[in-house]
Amino acid sequence: MEIVYRALFMFAFLWFVTRVVGRASLGELSTFELLLYITMGDLVQQAVTQQDYSVTAGVLAVGVFALLTIALALVNSRWPRARAVTHGVPVVIVTGGEPHLDILRREQLSLDDLMAAAREQGLDTFAAINLAVLEADGKISFFTRHGASEGAPERPPAGT
Repeated sequence: MEIVYRALFMFAFLWFVTRVVGRASLGELSTFELLLYITMGDLVQQAVTQQDYSVTAGVLAVGVFALLTIALALVNSRWPRARAVTHGVPVVIVTGGEPHLDILRREQLSLDDLMAAAREQGLDTFAAINLAVLEADGKISFFTRHGASEGAPERPPAGT
């Protein structure tokens, strides 16, 4: 039963760490950060099982993590307000070509990182951005001023 308590604690701790690190950091993982998370996984295993290499201990620890993940998904689906706490909410970081510096600072996102993400979407200036949203998963969605004129028309031309 001690493994269940340890797994519960480590799950909560890892959830907390990923929330504190910030969504901008989670959107892009460097090779070093990926290796760090893999190593952290091994350390979590050691902390949960206390070097118990039995199949039962492994199944029990993974089972607790799986049940907690399913429970978290159920909580999010039944109580939408809980999702804001567990996953975060999207944040508007640029409006009308003007970046919100206070929000960028709070989200630990630099202007250089924002501009790099904009260039990846083919945007060369902040003025081209009508709206930019930092999503809960760390990705940035860009909406341009002339975006409505691109793509397929809303209605097909008459007579076709």
